[in-house]
Amino acid sequence: MSDQTVEPAVILFVDDEPSILSALRRLFRPLGYQVLLAEGGAAGLALLQAQHVDLVVSDMRMPEMDGVQFLEQVRQGWPEVVRILLTGYADITSTIGAINRGEINRYISKPWDDQEIVLAVQDGLRRQQLERENRRLAQLNQAQTQELQDLNQQLAQANTQLQDANSQLQQANDSLSNVNGELERRVSERTNELAQANNKLEANLQEIAASNQRLEQLNVQLEENFALSISVFAGLLELRDGSVAGHGHRVATLARRIAEHMALDDKEALDIYNAGLLHEVGKIGLPDNLLNKTVSLMDGQEFSAYKQHPIMAQAALTPLGRLRQTAVIIRSQQERIDGNGYPDGLTGYEVPLGSQIINIASTYESLISGKLAEKEFSTVEAVAAIREGAPARYDPEVLKAFDEVLLEMAQEADADTEVNSEGLRPGMKLSRPLLSPHGSVLLPVGFSFSVPVIKQVRELEARDGLNLSFFVKQAAASGASKAKPPAAAPSASPKVQHA
Repeated sequence: MSDQTVEPAVILFVDDEPSILSALRRLFRPLGYQVLLAEGGAAGLALLQAQHVDLVVSDMRMPEMDGVQFLEQVRQGWPEVVRILLTGYADITSTIGAINRGEINRYISKPWDDQEIVLAVQDGLRRQQLERENRRLAQLNQAQTQELQDLNQQLAQANTQLQDANSQLQQANDSLSNVNGELERRVSERTNELAQANNKLEANLQEIAASNQRLEQLNVQLEENFALSISVFAGLLELRDGSVAGHGHRVATLARRIAEHMALDDKEALDIYNAGLLHEVGKIGLPDNLLNKTVSLMDGQEFSAYKQHPIMAQAALTPLGRLRQTAVIIRSQQERIDGNGYPDGLTGYEVPLGSQIINIASTYESLISGKLAEKEFSTVEAVAAIREGAPARYDPEVLKAFDEVLLEMAQEADADTEVNSEGLRPGMKLSRPLLSPHGSVLLPVGFSFSVPVIKQVRELEARDGLNLSFFVKQAAASGASKAKPPAAAPSASPKVQHA
């Protein structure tokens, strides 16, 4: 059996109560499942048509389409999907209907026990896997049986031909004895040729192995160069709009840490990090008078033009295949879960978590750098301003992770050390961005030094007469006192325009 990456099981939860959906998502996401949510039967059927689903958990009582009607349609359209019913009231007739019409695999009473519902889902997925394996084995057995029959028939034909050949061989035996000496000579020559060819093959295999190793090294270098290109481009954007140097890298770093606290996978975290670096790429098409103007001071016409930058960013990045998801995150970075964002007016679960993370990170960094208001906010004021409008803008999990990251950042504020190029060692990571004399970012926070990069840095210093300093991360001292997270500011904190 060939090795294949096992995709996580996809579970669809259908309920008309968002709080129930949120609770189920929090329960099952850490278990490694891909969780889909739908606020009603129609939305659930739409998701089933759009993508693969392994198991459905549906509430019984829902408006327009109850759990029985929904699960019946699931059974008709997707019979292999495991079906579980959540029922919150003692109605045996409805439950029997779900069993007969929806052919549910199990029903669970609300309020549920976490362990019971997790075990029920695991059992349903396990039974589904066994059924699929049984079908696969049955098909394999049928194919092998047919193949065996074909082979038997071919063997019978070959046996007849072999008998005929034996007769011919008997006749040719005398002739073979005469040419046996010549054959032995030719076999010896062929053996020598094969030995030489084998030696060449071994040499070629060694060369291929060396080529593969070089190819892997080049691939690693290509990934590093791609990341560095994005980083450099983000720095060029800041030169274009006059931003505070390193703004994009700080947003990207904060966003990635929030994503990691939310246990998002590495691919999602990387897409979010790239979105942080490039979240203002759409502004490159705006006129200078808008780029250099604080958002809170824009009039209505100026702000309408300014709001087009997420759309322009997606149009610019979508042709780059590796940045396609990054482009989606950037387009929705100004959406709000209450539906009052732009450009598409998304609501609730429609707003990607990555976009919410980019918004809260860029809002925080813009407030403390003075990009959103007439003044630079302190960290305390910035946190208070964000929390003031948080319920309308962010999923509670995003806000919770944001608070945790700020606490960590406060604890890590002094956990770095300054070295020169001679003090650099492979594996060291930057704790602060390396800036050029003009203020542009040369290397981002978190950049990991390798032997070739250290060599290039030292050659650059020698060639241009530079004396660069690098702030690199170090382990926090044991017994150090923990810093307190930013506290909420007074209720009269300044109003800001999120942008």
